[in-house]
Amino acid sequence: MSHCVAAGEMASVSDARQPQQAQKDAADQNFDYMFKLLIIGDSSVGKTSFLFRYADDSFTPAFVSTVGIDFKVKTVFRNNKRIKLQIWDTAGQERYRTITTAYYRGAMGFLLMYDITNEDSFSAVQDWATQIKTYSWDNAQVVLVGNKSDLEEERVVPTEGSRQLANELGFHFFEASAKDNVNVRQAFERLVDVIYETMSESADGDQSASGRAAALQDAPPDSRGGCAC
Repeated sequence: MSHCVAAGEMASVSDARQPQQAQKDAADQNFDYMFKLLIIGDSSVGKTSFLFRYADDSFTPAFVSTVGIDFKVKTVFRNNKRIKLQIWDTAGQERYRTITTAYYRGAMGFLLMYDITNEDSFSAVQDWATQIKTYSWDNAQVVLVGNKSDLEEERVVPTEGSRQLANELGFHFFEASAKDNVNVRQAFERLVDVIYETMSESADGDQSASGRAAALQDAPPDSRGGCAC
């Protein structure tokens, strides 16, 4: 069971009603990295179902609107590292937008979700992308997810148009189904991998910059290049 919180409140994942493994993951401090992830998108696109399928491998067809923001914790092994994921499930309704955007800062990755049977939810992707750019870190990674691929007969959003939009926005892209458990794990794993890759590149860049700075400091003045401007 996940926990609802409002802005400014602290959430606990140690509720005795949670599965034993969830409690173990939440309390376990033995990890190499912790990534904060957010699932965002319009209401009813399946964000909560997607999270429950990934975290608990469970699915319920009943729709229950998320109030404010919920989260779950899951520990995974990627790139020979133990990575603790703090995954926040946000409410899609406009009235909760102030609460949910407060959690964007510090998020390292986003699953931006729409419903392939709902054109409005796809049209809103651009607005959600703008919110990510406005409220999150510059290097936050995003995976665009077209959920409910099991409802192919009701599809109104074409795959190719979605892929094109993802390319334009610089996002990775999956079509998925929480109900049929299609591409759920893969979408999360891609997000975790690109966050890790970005972190590694940033760390390498910082080390390279430090090395270059040290080399310049140690080099004779006339070996630093011909431009003195």
